[in-house]
Amino acid sequence: MTMSAGWYLRRLSRMGPREVGGRVGDTLRRRRWRSARPVAPGVSGAGFTAVLPAGTIAAVPPDAAKRLVAEADRLLDGHVEYFGVARDDLADPNWWYDPKTGRRAPWGYAFDVPYRDEDAVGDIKQIWELSRHQYLTVLAAAYALTEDERYAERVAAHLRSWWAANAPLRGVHWTSGIELGIRLLSWVWIRRLLDGWPGVTELFEDNPVALRQIWHHQRWLAAFPSRGSSANNHVIAETAGQFAAACAFGWFPESARWRADSLRSLDRQLRANTFGSGLNRELATEYHGLVLELGLAALAEADAAGVPVPATVRLVLLRMTDALAAVVDNRLRPPRQGDSDDGHGLIVDGTGTDRWGSLLATGDAVFGRLDWWPGVTGTDVRTPLLAALVRPYAKDGAAPAVTRPASRPAHFSDAGMTILRGPEHIWARCDGGPHGFLSIAAHAHADALSVEVRHDGVDVLADPGTYCYHGQPEWRRYFRSTIGHNTLELDGADQSVSGGPFLWTRHARSRVLAADPSGASAGGTARWCAEHDGYQHAVHRRQVELTAASHELKVVDEVRGDRPAAVRLAFHLGPAITADLVGNRARLTWTRDGEDRSAELDLPGELNWQAHRGASEPPLGWYSPGFGRKEPATTLLGTGFADGRREFITVLRFHG
Repeated sequence: MTMSAGWYLRRLSRMGPREVGGRVGDTLRRRRWRSARPVAPGVSGAGFTAVLPAGTIAAVPPDAAKRLVAEADRLLDGHVEYFGVARDDLADPNWWYDPKTGRRAPWGYAFDVPYRDEDAVGDIKQIWELSRHQYLTVLAAAYALTEDERYAERVAAHLRSWWAANAPLRGVHWTSGIELGIRLLSWVWIRRLLDGWPGVTELFEDNPVALRQIWHHQRWLAAFPSRGSSANNHVIAETAGQFAAACAFGWFPESARWRADSLRSLDRQLRANTFGSGLNRELATEYHGLVLELGLAALAEADAAGVPVPATVRLVLLRMTDALAAVVDNRLRPPRQGDSDDGHGLIVDGTGTDRWGSLLATGDAVFGRLDWWPGVTGTDVRTPLLAALVRPYAKDGAAPAVTRPASRPAHFSDAGMTILRGPEHIWARCDGGPHGFLSIAAHAHADALSVEVRHDGVDVLADPGTYCYHGQPEWRRYFRSTIGHNTLELDGADQSVSGGPFLWTRHARSRVLAADPSGASAGGTARWCAEHDGYQHAVHRRQVELTAASHELKVVDEVRGDRPAAVRLAFHLGPAITADLVGNRARLTWTRDGEDRSAELDLPGELNWQAHRGASEPPLGWYSPGFGRKEPATTLLGTGFADGRREFITVLRFHG
């Protein structure tokens, strides 16, 4: 996907003067580096002291260790899957090859590589993912657990191969700061986990090629930080990676400055990226997880190196952890809100480890769980490793006294998120928050007033997800669109106006009018009401009521306009749901843990209803379980008109 002149103008319009000035400076620096690349200084006497405390590996639960070793063995055999594409070439990978399109990224000066153009480069996510080296942290962790040198030798061979094939500032792996930051974090953990291997110092401290790569990565990140309207999760990855490397690999004349600057930036950006309630400002739940992982990993490096961190760093991470505990359903699944690209900050676990349970387990170890937190029954490798390095919050003399929620929060006013809970583990998310973060709202969807409903962890009214970023613009548009969410569309237009795959030029503004999420307790009714101004000639207001006694969710959509408008109201069902639609009533059935479940969905009779499943021209009726993957699912779509003030009432009734 190449960017047009119009896109550049739209993108420029979302920047402030300071950001424009910074980007001009970046452009001049790139030109200067083209002809005179920075030269890495010589290093002598480098040593690595940020090792795991004695007994850490022994604390890894046996079942988590078993999953990890099984995953490491698959990697040794050359097998891996990224974003729905299986690869069997991992024994000797081509670092620039995209197995999805069969294309190979071009060689050349990094900033000349058109990485957004799939025709020239291939699917950039497929190419970048392998070079985050998170599969190497898994192999290194397998070595730490088993002392089997096959894992260490494979790690060493692949690092040497990558370093040889990707000279500083050459090729596609030097184009994006988030990639450099995450790769540095992986290298820190690889060095730590291989500490008992006899060849580790020859691979790192005594290896001029490794030293040169580590220095150039940090120099790049110091020179080209994400700025202004782009200072979202990318800048967290950049600063966390650079800080981790400056702590663990503090071998260079610039290390102290890089460490101080990146820590200052990390503190500032964690606060900027997080609401006071603890939810991530991008309102894209997967990025909440990514930022929390990165922040915890950076904190581990600070404590391992004895570097004091501002109290606000721990406080933000504490609030993020409490917020995550508050919003997950009974199966520990968080909302499926906004973009998701399956990105992780640190991977040392095998397939089958629950990401969100792992984060809550780490939060318990570092901050201490609250009585209302959901229970975590699964195990992981990452928690004991991080917990061995991070100073527990309660024992940190610099940690401020903070009042944590006495009961489970359900309404996050700053983020506009409200969680309604009912019997039979009914869980509903109501969205009345900002469109997204910063002026471009890069990872937002046009989903104002959407609802997401689950029953015992099963998606009933589902957020369809993300599916893709680059290369398939029609699918990118669909999964971000208003009609791609459980909300109401007027006159065939999205509520917010897109200017590109990661750019919104006009943002719908929502406001919550009422929120009483506690009403469903003791057999009562929980209520929520909000409206948005995304349509020029009408206001969409929605009220949701969850009544515990009747196991009933009622959605009232009100359109207030000054002229007739075409209406489309969509309800996207989860992939496990079978729907039998007759007129304006749908019978929904599914199976959970071998037990048949059912519900009835009474849809507004003023609209004409049809079921769509797996349509492609245009896309409709899809669910993306993860980045790069999609599967057919049923969408119930009602069409009609609203004239003046009109209400549309939907009732979802679960059977006991």
